[in-house]
Amino acid sequence: MADSTDEKAIEKMEMAKGEVIDAISETMDLYGVTPSAGNLYATMYFKGHMNLDEMREELGMSKPSMSTSVRKLQEIDMVKKVFQRGSRKHTYMAEKDFFRSFMSFYCQMWDREVKMNMEAIKAAEVHLSEIADDDTVTAEIREEAQAHYDMLEKSKVYYHWLADLTASIRSEEIFEFLPKEQQEKK
Repeated sequence: MADSTDEKAIEKMEMAKGEVIDAISETMDLYGVTPSAGNLYATMYFKGHMNLDEMREELGMSKPSMSTSVRKLQEIDMVKKVFQRGSRKHTYMAEKDFFRSFMSFYCQMWDREVKMNMEAIKAAEVHLSEIADDDTVTAEIREEAQAHYDMLEKSKVYYHWLADLTASIRSEEIFEFLPKEQQEKK
């Protein structure tokens, strides 16, 4: 009797894990990864440590595809390589702290956005300023250059705010304003 009950419980547990794995793999596009890489992450989330052979066996993916997915997940700090005593195979573990995953990924993306756009604005403002100050150019073009310059100046407010948001997330100061809930809201 207990065997039958245990089998049903195991089947139910696998179904529950499957639902979460499916949801995670479908939403991983937010992190710039394919659904198959999301499926890999979600599987590792439940499995713990896995090497490439175990991943391939579990998911039926080719080793090159598996390596590419693991590498992408490592780049966004969703998966870490871990040392496993007595094994020469590379072993990996999924990041289980969703706050840490969110913070790492989005801070990387926002840093990139701020850096790229602020550098572009700085370069553009030099050109626009030269045009706006050039008396040999028609007033209409100087005014247009000045309008673009002013628009770019205003956009810097957003990029400074984004940099501050990123810093508050990294320092975890943001949790003073948006605390982590210790239990799920019903």
